[in-house]
Amino acid sequence: MRREIHMFFLPFLAHGHLIPVVDMAKMFASRGVKTTIVTTPVNALLFSNTIARSKESGIHIGVELLNFPAVDVGLPEGCENDDLIPTSQDGNLEMITKFFQASLMLQQPFEKLLQERKPDCLVADTFFHWATDAANKFGIPRLVFHGISYFSLCASECMSLYKPYKKVQSDSQPFVVPNLPGDIKLTRNQVPDYVKQDAETNSTKLLKAIKEAELKSYGVFVNSFYELEATYADYYRNVLGKKSWHVGRVSLCNRKNIDKVERGNKSVIDEQECLEWLESKEPNSVLYICFGSRTNFTSSQLKEIAMALEASELQFIWVVRKQKNNEEEDDWLPEGFEKRMEWKGLIIRGWAPQVLILDHEAVGGFVTHCGWNSTLEGVCAGVPMVTWPAFAEQFYNEKLLTQVLNIGVAVGAQKWVRLVGEFVEREAIEKAVKEMMKGDKAEEMRNRAKALAEAAKKAVEKGGSSYSDLDALIEEISLRSH
Repeated sequence: MRREIHMFFLPFLAHGHLIPVVDMAKMFASRGVKTTIVTTPVNALLFSNTIARSKESGIHIGVELLNFPAVDVGLPEGCENDDLIPTSQDGNLEMITKFFQASLMLQQPFEKLLQERKPDCLVADTFFHWATDAANKFGIPRLVFHGISYFSLCASECMSLYKPYKKVQSDSQPFVVPNLPGDIKLTRNQVPDYVKQDAETNSTKLLKAIKEAELKSYGVFVNSFYELEATYADYYRNVLGKKSWHVGRVSLCNRKNIDKVERGNKSVIDEQECLEWLESKEPNSVLYICFGSRTNFTSSQLKEIAMALEASELQFIWVVRKQKNNEEEDDWLPEGFEKRMEWKGLIIRGWAPQVLILDHEAVGGFVTHCGWNSTLEGVCAGVPMVTWPAFAEQFYNEKLLTQVLNIGVAVGAQKWVRLVGEFVEREAIEKAVKEMMKGDKAEEMRNRAKALAEAAKKAVEKGGSSYSDLDALIEEISLRSH
């Protein structure tokens, strides 16, 4: 009989990082592993309902709390999640720096916890680079969780090794990413700022620390499934020589009972109302538009999207993130837009039940910022996507969707920007959504997307690729701890 092992999970303090790690802990717990999530009090509240529901269904997930030193670094008390970082004129950079400074200060109390609890393995977010040294002190294997795809991991490594963006004459001149399978083309404009910077900055120092920590870690944990990006999973392991396990998509463990990490911005629509609206629509007739919790657009860009939607004559659900400190929050809507769109379009301000919406047969396409969580949700729902990347690794994910999987249509965003999405004109938006929903290749794309969704479901079932990789990891940690 296999000895029970104890896994610690240390997610970064941001919604996009918390959500998959909570799902991951639930997945391990459902396989008989003792699991504990280590976080701060404010973040623990965000997934307390999920923990309670899991317990009711016989899956116990422990939670350990660390005090977050927000006030010590000059942040407001309770500022423990990146969604709570105060806005400022400089694009939040000063406050973000303070937030990371406070995150570094978690190392000492975390080490104390490791010493007391002695888990068999630690899965820690890539941003907690100090977690490798902390775990190694006590002989605990540390797995790095990036929260991105194999494709993006491979592309990032090739960009770092060969620096092809230095060999082009202009910011808009395309180049092929060297040695990366698939003849993937990018421009210097689409490469993240922190990759292109030669001067030492906070971002480059953080990236260097993350890379060094990963080299000393036990391996990498990837929220993906083999059939989605087999070429890049093999390249990452066999060519780049990285030890890794693919166990995704982790949130498929919630498919029968959709859980969510609670957000501060609650939707003005409840799930039942949303479902009733979708039930009145034909299959594949509704366009879903959502740009995640971090991408912001100007009022003029939101107005451009509204006019493109009206001109497209498509039915839609559009999730608009509430603008902080904006008294006239509807000044971006064209006059009379909502009245004209009655029964045709639904605007949700704030949080939306995204998985529930995407899974509905009425939804035929998804306009996305290409964050990896959203990308996976689109893939697992079997819908083609219009890609509108802005920052982080989102331009890499766009290439995976449009050039490798052929289930995406690019809206035309060309420039990596940190917080406010690049302006795209209504004609380009209208063209992209119509091409995806009812263009010549729409049916072909939809069929490919449906096939990937089926593969995703099989991957997490007994004997599937992700199920087997998770089994192999549990067995390896069990033997090691024994």
